[in-house]
Amino acid sequence: MLFAAPLPPSRPKTLPWMIGLACLSGSLVNAQSAPAPFAAGAASGAVVTAMLPGVVISGTRNERLIDDLALSMDVFGTREMEEAQMSDIRDVAKGMPNVSVKHAPARFSVTGRGNPVGADGNAGFSIRGQGGNRVTMLVDGIRLPRSYINGSNAFGRDAVSLGLLKRIEFVRGPTSVLYGSDGLAGLVNFITSEPSDFLNRTNQAPKTLGGKAWLGYSGDDQGTTLGATVAARASDTVQWMLTASDTRSHGTDNMGTNDSANVDRTTPNPQTNHHQSLLGKLVLRPNGDHRHDLTIEHVRKEGVFELLSSRAKPPYTGSAAQIAAAIVDETSAKSMTRDRFTWDARYQVGTTLADSLQTVLSWQESSAQDDGETTRKDGGVRIRKTSYQERAVQLTLQAEKALPLSPQWGQTLTYGIDHASTDLFNLADGSDPTPLPAFLPRKYFPDTRDSSNAIYVQSELTSKNWVITPGIRYDHFALKVLSQAGYSPNLSATPGRSLSGSAISPKLGVLFRATPQWSVYGNYASGFRAPEGQQVNSALEVSTAKLLPNPDLKPEKSRHIEIGVRARLDRLTLDAAAFTGRYSNLIVEKKDLGTANGLAASVSNPTLFQTVNVDRASISGFELKGQAAWGEVAGAKLSTPFGYGQTRGRNDVTGKALTYIEPAKLTIGLKMETASLDLRLDATHHSRKDASDIESVYIPKSTTQLQFLSPSATTLDLRGQWRISKTVRLNVAALNLTNRKYWNWSDVQGLASNPTAPLLSVVDAYTQPGRHFNASLVAEF
Repeated sequence: MLFAAPLPPSRPKTLPWMIGLACLSGSLVNAQSAPAPFAAGAASGAVVTAMLPGVVISGTRNERLIDDLALSMDVFGTREMEEAQMSDIRDVAKGMPNVSVKHAPARFSVTGRGNPVGADGNAGFSIRGQGGNRVTMLVDGIRLPRSYINGSNAFGRDAVSLGLLKRIEFVRGPTSVLYGSDGLAGLVNFITSEPSDFLNRTNQAPKTLGGKAWLGYSGDDQGTTLGATVAARASDTVQWMLTASDTRSHGTDNMGTNDSANVDRTTPNPQTNHHQSLLGKLVLRPNGDHRHDLTIEHVRKEGVFELLSSRAKPPYTGSAAQIAAAIVDETSAKSMTRDRFTWDARYQVGTTLADSLQTVLSWQESSAQDDGETTRKDGGVRIRKTSYQERAVQLTLQAEKALPLSPQWGQTLTYGIDHASTDLFNLADGSDPTPLPAFLPRKYFPDTRDSSNAIYVQSELTSKNWVITPGIRYDHFALKVLSQAGYSPNLSATPGRSLSGSAISPKLGVLFRATPQWSVYGNYASGFRAPEGQQVNSALEVSTAKLLPNPDLKPEKSRHIEIGVRARLDRLTLDAAAFTGRYSNLIVEKKDLGTANGLAASVSNPTLFQTVNVDRASISGFELKGQAAWGEVAGAKLSTPFGYGQTRGRNDVTGKALTYIEPAKLTIGLKMETASLDLRLDATHHSRKDASDIESVYIPKSTTQLQFLSPSATTLDLRGQWRISKTVRLNVAALNLTNRKYWNWSDVQGLASNPTAPLLSVVDAYTQPGRHFNASLVAEF
């Protein structure tokens, strides 16, 4: 396995300055009196203890009951994740309305025409029609690395291990007022476990030592997982925890049947994966008013691929040069590593300006390496080694103050500052066989520092029947070129450009409790996404094509309105929401601008590509989710969980449908619960993608090759949990019981159903797994 090249030297000044600021804030609050004992709470997505049912933190950056929020949220706790046997983010999105994760098969290429299909693995979440870096992804409130695609290289956003988590929180709709850039479409916050989760169990006396161990098997990729957690109470003021997991698997299965070792192949390419993760936490409570959480996290994911689907199909045809260049073998090795250290300090201060104060200081380093080797028919070998790296520092200082306004109304102010700074690096290296020119190491964009500073304030006005939540945030962002060294040698006359800008993000939420069982809410929120360094300055010149930088990019913006209703009845739990959003200055990456003179492309007249602001879009839809309880039958509680979501989108420039919007999805189930056994049967209906819901019936840049449209399909999943004892649980699942052949639209958009001869249709390579079985055994102590 090949590893990422070392990162450039760390910045010598930023980290000590931030540590000093955090320490200074701590010393100031230590000098204050605190009349009330510390109540476990959190902001900025930090981990909290003793969470009550229905309590979340991502919606307001503080602990709040989910039913008091004027927005749509989804929460998966430890029990839900365990019973559903969620092993990666693709499993998380499976049953959620208007949420998806792209996971195309590994059919990318190493050299030649850019083809990154499946190279980014689980590419990231799409929420209500918008995905990629338009969704903020956090772990304990700390941003995860962004995705990056250039040519055949693609790095996704699955830089998290679900074995380290106790909860996942989704916020639907813009979140920029609380979390800044990238909060255009929504937020996903992964919240890791902490010692008290294993030492303070419900209806049990506090323990000095606790933990759990688990063993899992996933049939769709023949994966096995082994993990364990140990937590201890060292004293009344000190707790610690250590969690480790190890997963080994192969490529995700499908329902293809062609095993040819060439471009006609529809079965998965041979693939081996190895994922490792480690989480350590130290919790210090010097007294009842102060708490310090120190967290270290390490995640590493590796994959080795034999790209049989890249091989040319014999007999080889064409000119002598074309036959000589035919690919006869291609392999790839990919790795991703993320390391994080976070210090989360919280204080009860009881001053005029704040009741509580929190400081969060985090350092995170992530690196991704993509190495490939191609063997040609003439024996020549091409090698490519591409790396993408981020080093980030994040600081938050947040205060909360309760202000009684009258006997009927109260107010809670949450305000603070955020600072984030990320240094980004990339490097492409390799070699080409003679007589080709020597490959020159290059950077597709210069070393860049992406920084932002923000101030935000949110007010929560509450009474018996009303919750009114206005908020506003001001962000100043900057892209600064750190070094031009190695930046796109062919375009050395065009140096990288720095830019800066600002954005104001307001929001207003109003919730009315009509009765104790019924409530309605409305929410207006804006979002923005600042241009990325690679979008501004990516440049490349190859043969008859040229990628141009664009220092004039503007931030993407969104305005979103949502209206919802909630019912909490004895036999029915219901959440319904309707939404509409308008998006402006959407960034289209590497748009084809044609040639400078409109004639055919040549070395002297290349096709020009550039990342530009083009699109304006409107997206609307609705969601229904909940559960109906049927009472007890033969000693078992019966209920029906359900969810349905539909989204429609339009390009306001062309008036045509947005192709990338997922079709509607319906999930309905029957759940049986007893004291020792749970069984659940779920039916999921995937609606078809209609020709009226895409921009063109042809694939991009073609007038003859028809776009493949995913047909409708209904699948059945059966899951069960047997609680063997109070501390041992067995989870089993039979997925896609009827062995139904189906596709997810996010995986196949842009795929031709009638490819040009001599290629055969390979749409079966993009099918989801057939019938398979999962199992896991969990033991607590």
